[in-house]
Amino acid sequence: MAASRLPEEILERIFSCLELRELLCCSVVCKKWHNVLNDGNNLAWKVQCLRKLARDVLHGEVLNNVPTYKAKVRAFIHAFNPADCSQNIFIKPNGFTLHRNPVAQSTDGARAKRGFKGGRHSWEIWWEGPLGTVAVVGIATADAPLQCHGYVALLGNNEKSWGWNLVDNYLMHNGDQKGHFPQCNNAPKYEVGDKIRVILDMEDNYLAFEKGYECLGVAFRGLPKEKLYPAVSAVYGNTEVTMVYLGEPLDG
Repeated sequence: MAASRLPEEILERIFSCLELRELLCCSVVCKKWHNVLNDGNNLAWKVQCLRKLARDVLHGEVLNNVPTYKAKVRAFIHAFNPADCSQNIFIKPNGFTLHRNPVAQSTDGARAKRGFKGGRHSWEIWWEGPLGTVAVVGIATADAPLQCHGYVALLGNNEKSWGWNLVDNYLMHNGDQKGHFPQCNNAPKYEVGDKIRVILDMEDNYLAFEKGYECLGVAFRGLPKEKLYPAVSAVYGNTEVTMVYLGEPLDG
């Protein structure tokens, strides 16, 4: 194919004119195209970032731990879904942060745009406002409820979700407390701004957490072989939660 013999700088310019879906298709056409697009900081991925991300996000603190333009685009397409959250929540213009409106006697959740049935995945979540009485981070199926009356651990309140309540350090699933987490004496309480790294392994079917690059352990094992989505639930009015997808977790 003649196009495969084009210089890499010409291919970059051509790729930079394409839409994301077309770009992903190009990456599997031939080895040379794959190698060009495998460079996460080339022109094509930079252009995608400029198209999809607000400039203050692209160069701000939210994506500090996301090293390349390609990874930033990937984080955006895995961010909170504005069409899949409680009516009391909206996703801010940065695309990564949810804001819970001050509605009394309501627990409200949000799911990511994409879920996972295979592979290993990690993402970071942090609260940028008060937690209130319940603040839960975890995973949910596509049909798990995202709003309920009262102040409860919505993630983990049924068989379709699994959650860790950061306020009392309890794990929740199917409406039951599954024990304290992490399992250590005098486990520290979550503080606003702390980054929690969530690790979902759909090969060995477990959910684990890290904090400050310290492994806190496996929270849930035996997860079902169905698509599971990153999710959170919150109760405090005007609190905000940010989620950034990081890709496959680093071991060791």
